[in-house]
Formats: sequence, structure tokens, C-alpha cells
Amino acid sequence: MNRQLFAPGHTACVGCGQSLGARLVIEASGPNTIVANNTGCLEVFSTKYPESSWGVPWIHSLFENAAAVASGIEAALIYLGKKDTVNVIAQGGDGGTADIGLQALSGMFERGQDILYVCYDNEAYMNTGIQRSGLTPFDANTTTSPAGSASSGNIRPKKPMPEIANAHGIPYVATASVGFPQDLQRKVKKAVSIKGPKYIQIHVPCPLGWRHEPVQTAQVAKTAVEAGLYPLVEYENTRLIAVRKIKPSPVEEYLKLQGRFKHLLNNPEEIKKIQEIANHNIEKYNLRVTSSEKNLSTEC
Repeated sequence: MNRQLFAPGHTACVGCGQSLGARLVIEASGPNTIVANNTGCLEVFSTKYPESSWGVPWIHSLFENAAAVASGIEAALIYLGKKDTVNVIAQGGDGGTADIGLQALSGMFERGQDILYVCYDNEAYMNTGIQRSGLTPFDANTTTSPAGSASSGNIRPKKPMPEIANAHGIPYVATASVGFPQDLQRKVKKAVSIKGPKYIQIHVPCPLGWRHEPVQTAQVAKTAVEAGLYPLVEYENTRLIAVRKIKPSPVEEYLKLQGRFKHLLNNPEEIKKIQEIANHNIEKYNLRVTSSEKNLSTEC
């Protein structure tokens, strides 16, 4: 019987996109992997003492330094002459990546270390009370960006972390979604085959923070991509090499699935602003499929 690399029985919420993403990532990376994990939801629900869901060596770091811990792991493997046979993954949530952990992550990129960094992007600090992060989308209702008479939710745009990673000149950058699992695993397998620092940002819906039905996790993830709000892209050596083409759906199809956007449904002016974000993504990445085009990414 094959060993499970991410076993069931953990305490994630029903429908947790992050638990699905973590399982897809580690299965694609394989058993010869060591993981350094930031503090966050994934760490809490998958490693409650004395149990662990992880079937590979797994190290809990602080909220901000999984990339630094992974850097030490890589150095140790090089010293032991084992680096070529072991994949090193650093991973964290959007807050531990784009905010608290950005300095350590940038250092890892700059040093050119052979590590894959995975950001599980559930778009807020879910483990500590659904506070906004740098990756919280515009107009989302969180506990620190509440919708009300003074605002329509989060007033800041989503931080462009893939572009920030790509600006470091690293060999591989990609976005993925648990709504497209085969595409996600293809990108992880490709990333670990490439020498040097890599970055993959994975959209992982959170039923608790996004306030959608647990059974809708895959639907919500897919709809974000199909609306143009979460483009699936790949860069190699800073060059955009592939995108997932879409037939764009209105952003309302995505917003209406989630309680965090409920306050917008009777506010056409704010919906128009979000549609403009999607339209910008569609134009920037040339996402719109035409009758003569085939999808440049793997079909799921």
C-alpha cells in the first residue's frame, strides 16, 4: 500500500480549498520532499500534536520565515550531497507570503536557491480572524475592511505577487487554482524539475472567510478564473509563456456565490469597478479565447 503524503483526518473546515491545494502539491512533488511551513491555517489544522497529516519531513517555521528555513534546509542538503535527490518546498498563506514573509521570500529569490515557494492564496488572514491581507481583493468584506457607510470593503487592490516574484528574474513563476487540479499538479511537477527558485500562487477558496457553501469550493475557484479575476499564467525566465484562455463570464457570477461580496449585489457602481479589474486582466494577458485558438495550458 502506498504511503499517503497528505493524509485525511485533519481538522480543516469542510470544503477547505487550502487542504485540497496542499494535497495536490505534495502528491505532485513526491515523497522525496522536505517542507517548511509558515504559521497559518494549514499548519494548525494539519499538525495538531501529536498527529500530523504529512507523510514527508515537515518543519513548522514562524509566520514570516518559511523561505529562510527552507534556505537552511537547502544548504544542509548541499553539504550532505543530497540536494539533487530531494525537493525543498517553502509554503505559507497569503499573509505569511505577501505581507509578513515578503522579506525572507525576496532574499530566497535573490540568492538563487533551488526551492519552490507555494503561496496558498485564500485572500485574508483566515487563521486569526479573517483580517485583510495584501492579497485580499478589492471591495471584499473582512473584519478589518468591513463594508458599511464609510466604504464598500477593502479599498486596496490585490498585491501583484506573481509580478513581484517575476521581477526578481527567477526561472519559473505561475498561478494555479484548486478548480483546475490537473493544471495545478502539472505546474508543480514542472517547477520542481527546474533548478533555482520558483514561485507558484494557488487560489484556494475558504468557505469560512468567503462565506460560500462548502460544496461550492471548486465552483467558486473555477468561476474566479472564468471571470478573469484570477488569471492562470506561467512565466519562464521572466517571459510569459502560457495562459489559460477563457470565455469571460460577468464578475457578478463570481461575486454572488460569496457572502463577503453580498453587500455589492445592489451596488452596480462597485460591481463595475470589479468588472474593470477583470477586463484589465483579460486585456493584459490576452485571456479571451477565439474560435481559432486552442487553450495554451493543459485542459482539465
